[in-house]
Amino acid sequence: MHDIEPYYNWRDYYIASEDKLSPFYGAKYSEFEYQQRIYNYYIHPQWDNFGSSTLYCKILFADYNKGFVVIELIGEWNDAVHNDIMEMKRGLIDPLISKGIFKFILIGENVLNYHPSDELYYEEWYDDIKEEDGWIVLLNFRHHIVSEMQKHKLHYYMHMGPQFEDVPWRKFKPFNMIHLAEELLIKSLQ
Repeated sequence: MHDIEPYYNWRDYYIASEDKLSPFYGAKYSEFEYQQRIYNYYIHPQWDNFGSSTLYCKILFADYNKGFVVIELIGEWNDAVHNDIMEMKRGLIDPLISKGIFKFILIGENVLNYHPSDELYYEEWYDDIKEEDGWIVLLNFRHHIVSEMQKHKLHYYMHMGPQFEDVPWRKFKPFNMIHLAEELLIKSLQ
């Protein structure tokens, strides 16, 4: 896992550590010192910690005028033991919502497992953004994770499913990601 870097081809457009509105503003990174771990596996030092010991993120792009953000995730989403959704909601999502973000694109290619608990924080997140016509889209999460999330009724709060899997999002410019997500949302409703 130590050689899996967050997507870096959009750094000409956005860097979270240089964004004064980002929860990771001012963060310093090393290319050589590996300190963060998921269980016994070191991860690349470019990933950001929002409070979870098993799930890390990288804000790839944020557009406060349009109210959307693209966040890449890595690790194990473990609500059962580590209450990752609470950590994500308080350490990452709430600060972004307070800055005007209400449309969330989560990229989950590097999320390996999901362990459910209750849906209270998902419901709270949904309630926080619904008045702004906000949404949460899960892109490229593994099929077994989406199935588990759907089994626990999280699709009431987040958009997921086959139409959001295997999406070639890297070919898009970051500011076009909102259009990609909205097209997928429209297709999913048809």
